[in-house]
Amino acid sequence: MTAVEDPHTTHGGSALAQRLSVDPDTVERDLIKLVLTIVELLRQLMERTAVHRVDQGDLAEDEEERIGMTLMILHERMEELCKRYGLTMDDLNLDLGPLGSLLPRDFPSP
Repeated sequence: MTAVEDPHTTHGGSALAQRLSVDPDTVERDLIKLVLTIVELLRQLMERTAVHRVDQGDLAEDEEERIGMTLMILHERMEELCKRYGLTMDDLNLDLGPLGSLLPRDFPSP
């Protein structure tokens, strides 16, 4: 699924309209890619929050261990799902044009 400029509404500097180009052969993979991207974004946000809480000393040692194990398992499942659908973790990092990429490129993996 990709966004495509509509050539009928982009001439003369008028407002850009976009439509979706859906290929029936890739719609399942594209949908999985979108879902995995959202899950990866949430996983990274949870990981950053956990790291911040550890740095602040808000968590007991057993909580730190449980959160770390949970995030590591989630990361492994994400890699398995990516592999099943022929995706890489880099494929989940959507290009937002002038805003840059959705996910930070330098965020360490567990």
